[in-house]
Amino acid sequence: MREILVVVDMQNDFVDGALGTREAQEIVAAVAAQIRNYPAQNIFATRDTHGPDYRSTQEGRKLPVVHCIRGTAGWEISPMIREALGEAEIIDKPGFGSLLLAEKLSAIAKDEPVGITLVGLCTDICVVSNALLLKAYLPEAPVRVLASCCAGVTPESHRAALDTMRMCQIEVLE
Repeated sequence: MREILVVVDMQNDFVDGALGTREAQEIVAAVAAQIRNYPAQNIFATRDTHGPDYRSTQEGRKLPVVHCIRGTAGWEISPMIREALGEAEIIDKPGFGSLLLAEKLSAIAKDEPVGITLVGLCTDICVVSNALLLKAYLPEAPVRVLASCCAGVTPESHRAALDTMRMCQIEVLE
């Protein structure tokens, strides 16, 4: 089975920028260590990507904190993570979940069985969205989330998202 690591939105704005948290900062080294356990061709990273019109989008009206604007420092992947990723593929996504990521992993799964582990930010928004999307696209593939390498908007919402994923047959590893 080909083991794939999905690194979700480990960007400056989510680590220590506009939407950063202490919990996000605390997982950076652990996420980088996980990345080093996989060959680059088995790693896919997502990058939350917005344009200058962010505030006029539905997300921008509901979350009026400008973040991850393409080309800004906040949009960039956190330096330690970027270094660990090496030649891994980075997928820009305009929303919470990435259809392109799901399609790419589905294409791989047509040729060989895959297992998928997710790490990153934020557990309660983009990690859960991508985990559920991947489970929908690949219902027989093991989809896992490494809880110690994720952080939510709050510790409470992190735990709630983990519970939601457990209920949807996504394995939560500590």
